[in-house]
Amino acid sequence: MQGKTLVVTGAGGVLGAAVARAAAERGATVGLIDLGEPVDLGGAHVRLGGVDLTDLGPAQRAMDEIKARTGRLDALLNIAGGFRWQTLADGDLDAWDLLYRLNLKTAATASKAALPHLIASGAGAIVNVGALGAVKAGAGMGAYAASKAGVFKLTESLAEELKGCVRVNAVLPSIIDTPANRKDMPDANFSKWVTPEDLAAVMLFLGGDEARAVTGALVPVSGGV
Repeated sequence: MQGKTLVVTGAGGVLGAAVARAAAERGATVGLIDLGEPVDLGGAHVRLGGVDLTDLGPAQRAMDEIKARTGRLDALLNIAGGFRWQTLADGDLDAWDLLYRLNLKTAATASKAALPHLIASGAGAIVNVGALGAVKAGAGMGAYAASKAGVFKLTESLAEELKGCVRVNAVLPSIIDTPANRKDMPDANFSKWVTPEDLAAVMLFLGGDEARAVTGALVPVSGGV
């Protein structure tokens, strides 16, 4: 990662912050984007809060600013997203629109905004976050799984569109060990869950030169689940 610039969306969340810290520890300059406040890494890293990644205009301005301030843009790690659990019978159909926007549209919009810079880098990479729960959806997971299944297809189609120019892959985590998930499932065996740090390591591998022969892959990261 030495000498590279990585953009992390959702950089104010638990996973986004873990990925950003790991990238910085490996020598990368990190562009941190979030609708709220991104994690503060100090140094030469670029923090951009208040960025609505469902809107192409703000997304393009953010990518352009990171490129202007760092001189390059080598990888985009699309982590911005959200989760809702609800059954179709008892839930609100607005959740389907919400999760589409949070999980799929942000990834598509950020990717489109970053593409010119990623192509110009000569070794650009995009890493998306899908979900193992979208391979076979459980009860109450319909809206979330549908949005993450969309991320699968975005990853596959974009990998074909950009073959030879930009690599596009996705990780498919099981349950991530976050404070929110522990609160929602207090009786679960947390030791089987995927830690943010372990997931960050896989994402940075896919975003780096060691994975230069890998594109269009959907990589399960299931921990002990």
